[in-house]
Amino acid sequence: MLGEEGNAEHIHAHLDVIVNGKPVAAPPNIGVDQRTRQISPLHTHAADGVIHVESPVKAAFSLGRFMAEWDVALTTESIGGLRAGNGHVLHAYVNGKERPGDPSGIELRAHDEIALVHGPTTTKVTVLAATTGRRANRPTRRTATCADL
Repeated sequence: MLGEEGNAEHIHAHLDVIVNGKPVAAPPNIGVDQRTRQISPLHTHAADGVIHVESPVKAAFSLGRFMAEWDVALTTESIGGLRAGNGHVLHAYVNGKERPGDPSGIELRAHDEIALVHGPTTTKVTVLAATTGRRANRPTRRTATCADL
């Protein structure tokens, strides 16, 4: 934890968590300890899906490290208490492209659009495919069923 936000590495990525076709917002102030006035290099300010990476040193930061700050387990087969199997699937997307394997290893990069999708194979979802810089720009979208993900 830091006494203030770092500035050697300063990027933002966006995370969508979709469960059974519905968005689940990451809460505000993940990685922020209001009592001690400390902040993690990986944190949120609002419930808008923006992950702030503000570190005093240049380093690679992973989605798994952010999820640990959130206290939500992320593995190849599960997100929190939700497991793949019995007709449900878990997939990860980065900029609209499926990322097979362990999603906790996804590196957070500037302006990445990350989606974690869990649900029945028949659930239709829309994931952000890409942005071109600032979030104000309109990203392209991809609609698929969980079976397609």
